[in-house]
Amino acid sequence: MINLHGKVAFVTGGSRGIGAACALLLAQAGAHVAITYRLREKEGERIRKQISRLGKRCLLIRAVASSQRSVLEAVRSVHREFGRIDILVNNAGIWKKASLAAMSTRQWDETLSTNLKGVFLFCRAVVPLMKRRGGKIINISSTAGQRGEPFHSHYAASKGGVIAFTKSIAVELAPFGIHVNCVAPGWVDTEMSASALRPRSSRKRIEELIPRGRVATPEEIAGPVLFLASSLSDHLIGATLSVNGGSVMS
Repeated sequence: MINLHGKVAFVTGGSRGIGAACALLLAQAGAHVAITYRLREKEGERIRKQISRLGKRCLLIRAVASSQRSVLEAVRSVHREFGRIDILVNNAGIWKKASLAAMSTRQWDETLSTNLKGVFLFCRAVVPLMKRRGGKIINISSTAGQRGEPFHSHYAASKGGVIAFTKSIAVELAPFGIHVNCVAPGWVDTEMSASALRPRSSRKRIEELIPRGRVATPEEIAGPVLFLASSLSDHLIGATLSVNGGSVMS
């Protein structure tokens, strides 16, 4: 039912984890895909090859989400390659532990710049292109942005900001046929969360707090992203889909 044939999707942080799962699922639905990575080109190249085997074009770009120059160059590269951008998935982000007392301003700025400023920069760069024919923007937030997260206040603040930013620009952009929504995952089995999930005792405590009884796979987050990227979600504007197995009811 979901057919993205002829569409171009741009996934930030698409070389691994949730971003990679989103890129692959969007390609399976028929879209050509561009993905960014920051440090791990080999992982990005692996995803690019998988997408190519699906018969879809994939552009791999090194980009720094917090850098205006880097973001603009990445968006220009996608536009040069494909001539359009129909779907933007703002997934690039970091998650680092720090208590309030121990957190440096550098740590705070790094997280807010990557997770929130990066979303702003990519949206601002892509929107002029989308105004020509409409588009879909899906921002990846977190349950931390909905309820807070101790020892990760900088992360929670950035992801709460993503939700508020999504609602704000969704109203601005809806008249142009640009639909902006948000996905807020809970725990997901990715490399970013491995430090908390690898110890068996820690994982068990986390899973006991999830009514479904287990941590999500990246593909289980990519599914709602695909829905928001499709015409099935056309009347959703500024929504946040909570994808957490029932652990947080917002």
